Amino acid sequence: MKKLPHSFYERDNVLQIAKELLGKILVTNWKGIETSGRIVECEAYNGVTDRASHAFGGRRTARNEVMYAKAGTAYVYYCYGIHHLFNVVTNKKDIPHAILIRALDPLIGIPEMMKRRGKKELDHALTKGPGSLSVALGITVFNNGFSLRSEKLFIAEDGFVLSENSIGISPRIGVEGSGEAALYPYRFYIKGNPFISGRKN
Repeated sequence: MKKLPHSFYERDNVLQIAKELLGKILVTNWKGIETSGRIVECEAYNGVTDRASHAFGGRRTARNEVMYAKAGTAYVYYCYGIHHLFNVVTNKKDIPHAILIRALDPLIGIPEMMKRRGKKELDHALTKGPGSLSVALGITVFNNGFSLRSEKLFIAEDGFVLSENSIGISPRIGVEGSGEAALYPYRFYIKGNPFISGRKN
């Protein structure tokens, strides 16, 4: 398993990066406890021109400031004051592109993930949905701004190959109030994977 290089995140096409994140492995290592899962669903947010993005129109606040950081930085924010949502910052510094990781297929540390989620039996809800996967991997807003090249939080590749026809594309979930941006086909997922959230097409 090899960490993704900085150059992977620094490219300017957030849609291409989001698609290529499918099949990669999100890893956390808190106090020597490693947990990980394969990314099976994500959504791209195209910065200042994307009405569904926190940075639409150049908005810059304490909450979204990390979106303007260098590529390969974790952007973690509260949603509804409950969920911690994990995003990957891409493109050059001060260009606020980001990719929300929506679902993982769990790999390492499943017993610990179940403990964090309060589950006695393994099911597909373990890492289905962005809030659930953050709990399972121990990701919180305290990890906002972490480098994805660190030892504690990173994304890696392991040679997993995904064919183009295995990738599903659809509008994003939960952005219905963003006008025409709600229809943009910016959600990518691995077809048929039982851990993906929301609608399948």
